[in-house]
Amino acid sequence: MPNSSSISEFLLLPLADTRQLQLLHFWLFLGIYLAALLGNGLISTAVACDRRLHTPMYFFLLNLALLDLGCISTTLPKAMANALWDTRAISYTGCAAQLFFFLLFMSAEYSLLTIMSYDRYVAICKPLHYGTLMDSRACATMAAAAWGTVLLYSLLHTASTFSLPLCQGNVVNQFFCEIPQILKLSCSGSYLMEFVFLFFGVSLGFGCFVFIVVSYVHIFMAVLRMPSEQGRHKAFSMCLPHLAVVSLFLSTGAFAYLKPPSISSPLLDLTVALLYAVVPPTLNPIIYSMRNREIKHALRKVLQYSLFPLQ
Repeated sequence: MPNSSSISEFLLLPLADTRQLQLLHFWLFLGIYLAALLGNGLISTAVACDRRLHTPMYFFLLNLALLDLGCISTTLPKAMANALWDTRAISYTGCAAQLFFFLLFMSAEYSLLTIMSYDRYVAICKPLHYGTLMDSRACATMAAAAWGTVLLYSLLHTASTFSLPLCQGNVVNQFFCEIPQILKLSCSGSYLMEFVFLFFGVSLGFGCFVFIVVSYVHIFMAVLRMPSEQGRHKAFSMCLPHLAVVSLFLSTGAFAYLKPPSISSPLLDLTVALLYAVVPPTLNPIIYSMRNREIKHALRKVLQYSLFPLQ
């Protein structure tokens, strides 16, 4: 049996058995990846270039778009390269780096969605104090605290995972390196530190979930008390895209990590991984631009300037 010191590379899950299907998966992933790049790139450009969008709400939306770009760029390019060149290999260092960045971007996105729920809460429930509670310094502090926490957590969790002795071969039953699949390769009876990080991660994630739920309970109570139908419509237009993104992110991620092991299979694990690692970064720009007139207007200005720069 190989151990961690003798493993120089891992073998990822092949997306198909035939060359034709591999190439089909390559083009499919390429289309999804380009759509995610285009959508999140347009959102980032629109927010950065339109002065009217230089507000806390859109500052966090810009960060979310950048995190989506980072998240999908961590997994899909390697999967596309493997499908194109008919290989399954990823180096030991590459696998550790992929796991670290994926954990970093996913944790940061969850933290950012939690902060965005607080931003919505303050904007609707405490509008008179919004300028004080959500000034540029407060936004930068919250973003920096989230990034610092998840950076340290991702680094320590990745180091803990790859410090485990690997006695079950080097075949990862997923199209990218993720913690549950690496743990399946480790020796039994050596999970103490891993359980500590998992417990910390689950506790922090549950705390964020409770915070989001409580925030939206207060938000909906405040919205329903609004006398103006136009005010209620504006509040719902502000909150529904964020709530849709949170629901998509949590439902796919929870099913991926909390489903019973008895129903686990390579095909199901692959499908679920696509749902939580690929679908949200691709759909988030569409969700945020559908009901947001400011984003639509900024996107039209960006596209008009790109297509007709001299007009």
